[in-house]
Amino acid sequence: MSFVSIPFIYNGDSIPMDAVPVVGDAAFHQTIAELVESGGHLSAMLAAPKDDNFLILAVISAPKQEQIGLIATEVAKEYTSLTPECPAAQGFEREIFEQWGLKPQGHPWLKPVRFQPSRRTGKALPIGDADFFSMAGEDMHEVAVGPVHAGVIEPGHFRFQCHGETVYHLEISLGYQHRGVERSLVGGPDKRTIHYMETLAGDSTIGHMTAYCSAVESLCGLHPSPTAQNIRAIAAELERLANHIGDLGALAGDVGFLPTLNYCGRIRGDALNLTAMICGNRFGRGLLIPGGVLFQMDAKLRRQMRDRINILEADLDSAIPLMFDTPSVQARFEGTGALSADIACRIGLTGVAARACGLDHDVRSHFPYGAYRFDNIPISIYETGDCLARAYVRWLEVKQSIEFIRRQLDLPDSGAGSHPKINSLAPNRLAVTLSEGWRGQICHVAATDAQGKFAFYKVVDPSFHNWFGLAYALRGQQISDFPLCNKSFNLSYCGYDL
Repeated sequence: MSFVSIPFIYNGDSIPMDAVPVVGDAAFHQTIAELVESGGHLSAMLAAPKDDNFLILAVISAPKQEQIGLIATEVAKEYTSLTPECPAAQGFEREIFEQWGLKPQGHPWLKPVRFQPSRRTGKALPIGDADFFSMAGEDMHEVAVGPVHAGVIEPGHFRFQCHGETVYHLEISLGYQHRGVERSLVGGPDKRTIHYMETLAGDSTIGHMTAYCSAVESLCGLHPSPTAQNIRAIAAELERLANHIGDLGALAGDVGFLPTLNYCGRIRGDALNLTAMICGNRFGRGLLIPGGVLFQMDAKLRRQMRDRINILEADLDSAIPLMFDTPSVQARFEGTGALSADIACRIGLTGVAARACGLDHDVRSHFPYGAYRFDNIPISIYETGDCLARAYVRWLEVKQSIEFIRRQLDLPDSGAGSHPKINSLAPNRLAVTLSEGWRGQICHVAATDAQGKFAFYKVVDPSFHNWFGLAYALRGQQISDFPLCNKSFNLSYCGYDL
């Protein structure tokens, strides 16, 4: 079977559930492998009950087609693992095994993902109780960090296998913040659904809400006004701006370069305050709803925001080049935590981490949605794959976001339109939506039952793809480089744990 025979949909579209082809194990395996080999990205993979068996559904975003491929297979107890040929599937297959007990034959290591209770048996391992990798030898030693960390930080466990100062293997164990969000979404949408979406990963409120709103709009036939799309895009780029500025400052702090650290701490606040000018919340909560936005931007507000953007840009031009022009900073960034483009592609990296390896992966360009369909942002890439590249891609994206926001602010507010009440969604349909969060690709997969309620809802935060990239980047590095590498990825614990 060739992958061209499966249905492709555009970002934000929906199709009848029975339009998704259900093929045999071999065809399922071959089709996904061919799509990924030809440049596709395994955006999501999930299992859902079907009669006495289970349906495993794969979502592959194909940049060459600028569309999303869908394929499924029916499984009773086991299926052939994709991981040996498609390493990007390793986390999804572990997750499916943990949730439903469906075993991917040939998977190298089915260690827990979130230590969540099985949906079939209700049993779960105690969080952190895992068969960790170990190395033997007189000169080998193990360093365990977390899950409790110094300062205000989310919990996660890091276990290093070292020879002297050199890290041979880093194992990352998460799951300490598992909230059962996906299970709670079944039967929705309801009064709690938007709250779940806005707090999936607290620093990515706009990114996840954009994907959720697009899914509901597709299933309801809603079409947000151009002004609503304009405001959503401004908020999304402000979210990207604030987080990239914060990360650049934190990277400077990790190598002891205090001028940029101190500047960026304050400038990040200025960027967050721009979002608060729109909706009253610095993280954009309460701004997006299915069908549009709850706040409008009149000419006065747009003028005020343009003035503040100009000041913010001038401040950044003073703060960020200081870091990149300092040889001692460059010496710490260059070559630290480097990943090749081939490895990044094989393990399924997304967002800044992928673009820093030279991969031109960006949902805004390849799968445009909303205002990005009419005002595309150039993809910012670097090729060295190290901490320098991840920092510099952030700086390039900051400048692109500022220019995009300016262009969007120049558009008039023609009214955000009315917001129809959503009683039910179209029954027995499947919607797939992608958005480009500030960390990378966000994927939401929503399926409805015969009553127009969520039969299942799958969320894939970019951190789900990228945590293994951090582990891989530490191989052969000094253990003292871990804080810098960790911050250069700056992944979400709660976005992974859900």
